[in-house]
Amino acid sequence: MTRPSTHILRLLGWGRTLAKHGALRGIEGDPNTPAPVRRLVRLARFGTRQPRVPDYATAFQQIGPAAIKLGQTLATRPDLVGEEAARNLLTLQDNLPPVPFEAIRAQIEASFEAPLEALFTHVDPDPVGAASIAQVHQGVTTDGRKVAIKVLRPGIREKFARDIVTYEWAAAHLEAMGGEAQRLRPRLTIANFKRWTNRELDLRREAASASELAEFMRAIPQYRIPAIDWDRTNGRVMTIEWVDGIKISNVEALRAAGHDLPDLARRLVLAFLNQAISAGFFHADMHQGNLFVADDGTIVAIDFGIMGRIDRRARQWLAEILYGLTTGNYRRVAEIHFEAQYVPSYHSVDEFATALRAVGEPMRGKPVSELSVGQMLDGLFAITRDFDMQTQPHLLLLQKTMVMVEGIATQLDPQINMWDVSAPFVHSWIRDELGPEAAIADRIKQDTETLLRVPALIRRLEEMYPPKGGAPEPPPLPDVELVWQRRSSRRSRWAGYLAAALAGGLAAWGAGTLGWLQ
Repeated sequence: MTRPSTHILRLLGWGRTLAKHGALRGIEGDPNTPAPVRRLVRLARFGTRQPRVPDYATAFQQIGPAAIKLGQTLATRPDLVGEEAARNLLTLQDNLPPVPFEAIRAQIEASFEAPLEALFTHVDPDPVGAASIAQVHQGVTTDGRKVAIKVLRPGIREKFARDIVTYEWAAAHLEAMGGEAQRLRPRLTIANFKRWTNRELDLRREAASASELAEFMRAIPQYRIPAIDWDRTNGRVMTIEWVDGIKISNVEALRAAGHDLPDLARRLVLAFLNQAISAGFFHADMHQGNLFVADDGTIVAIDFGIMGRIDRRARQWLAEILYGLTTGNYRRVAEIHFEAQYVPSYHSVDEFATALRAVGEPMRGKPVSELSVGQMLDGLFAITRDFDMQTQPHLLLLQKTMVMVEGIATQLDPQINMWDVSAPFVHSWIRDELGPEAAIADRIKQDTETLLRVPALIRRLEEMYPPKGGAPEPPPLPDVELVWQRRSSRRSRWAGYLAAALAGGLAAWGAGTLGWLQ
């Protein structure tokens, strides 16, 4: 178990790096920052020279791979880090200097327990991409197929595990301070971050995600997922079909190739809605580097390390919220927030509906190019504070992906109206999923499943309450504390007294030291 002193030293080291780039100024100046955190920030920046304009992205890059991923997560949380920091973190580039090819070769051979030549006839030693977790090389399999080979950086799992333990420790202490820090639920944010990164650090999970998404999207025209080479895939190496196409960010090349850019934008938005609302399983890293356009106009997605899931009930709420916003039915949107228990019941539904109207009306009927996303987010986060809404971490990935999709669609077609594109799809889904026929079908399905479970339930009851007979049932036995349990309890009690005394002494010393620094 990592000692508290180790966590504090790590945090102070990271804090120094953040301070050198002016990235602690917002935390120190925020009135919602707990006093102990403000004192630690002052200690971390003591003696540093800060730039006038904070550069959060560069600071996170210098701290290391886990910080890069954490920074990308925090970019979706303007409520937690502030609008300025969130905008800057969106520019965070997930790239690092590549690992030498000999280390990559060793990683591949060790993971397969076979020489590289037994798997591939050729592997380009120069990577086509080097990110914080893995890097990708082009190769040719022994049966002549061109593939992309994704390989984890050596030692990356251990580095992430060490840093995440400190993130958890810091988040727990921050949340325990109560107030705004508790409402924002930093512990749950870090828990989700840990789950996402652990998934990225097991390339078999990424391959499985690609395979699952491919099965669903097979029915969607002109959207494709590359095939996985399962014989050359394990936890540290993933081999996938090579994609030839134009990056979706290269608008001039797409236009020169004769592609219909407004149609591409519309199809991208609908593909995302199909994943998020119809399937409840979506590609949550749809940035410009992970989307290509093939010669026939098919959109091809890559990199499935980050995937999002939404259960059916949450999807129904989400669809109704989106449809309510597009049609101006703010009363229904407000009711859904109360039904989902996103807003505490002691607030007024009507007041919440009015607050939503203040945010939603300026957006309706305008192309994305004329909307101020910053003003919209400011308004939404003001509502969350005014109505005591706790952060919903299960929707953070969805929010992040929607922002990415909106940005790409706007590049392809500056006049696109996200509401107009989304409304027919959402209306159709609501009709199919929430209409009377769907309600009757759901009820029949649930009742049938209940009836089929009855025999198994009776058998379990018989096992729990067998017929009496044979040996008599033993009487209840008293609980007796064992000697070593009592000794252990006494030791724990004395350890608690000692820890409390040390904590009190450290708190007094820290207060005096930080008071002097002020």
